[in-house]
Amino acid sequence: MIYPIVVYGDPVLKKQAEDIEQGSLDVKALAADMFETMYAASGVGLAAPQIGKSIRMFVVDGEPMDEELKDFKKVFINPEILEESGEDWAFEEGCLSIPGIRADVYRPEQIRIRYYDADWQEHTEDYDGIAARIIQHEYDHIEGVLFTDYLSGLKKRLLQTKLQNISKGQVRTDYRIQAPLRK
Repeated sequence: MIYPIVVYGDPVLKKQAEDIEQGSLDVKALAADMFETMYAASGVGLAAPQIGKSIRMFVVDGEPMDEELKDFKKVFINPEILEESGEDWAFEEGCLSIPGIRADVYRPEQIRIRYYDADWQEHTEDYDGIAARIIQHEYDHIEGVLFTDYLSGLKKRLLQTKLQNISKGQVRTDYRIQAPLRK
């Protein structure tokens, strides 16, 4: 099932998501729907809040972004970033929930994360580079943080009209959106 993507301005995107209790929902079915939704929108990551679900889960598949990430297709349930290290580096990020806007965001180059997969197996893994960045971006979503929160006050003010238009659904996308202020 392909969900509409919740866009900027919806309160679910600014809320810290809740842990998922094992057995409380079919995480495998939800993960399959999230991958289908992400691929339909040409994304490389999708967090549950982006489909209106305030739960700590996200999916990633970095292959479309970098051929070296062809084996980087994962489901993260109740993740916790244990450590971020290395130099902060800039990379131009975009977001399915903020269509048409991209900006440089500085993030640490390495992370260590603990999470459960869709079979409820626990993992603790280290990532760096683009893989770490994709995880950090999606992890921010379950913490109620958007990439625009990293921008300077001036840059945010310059984007204010565009962001308001996104909230009203006045933006072109190749995927269905759910805009909080659409009339």
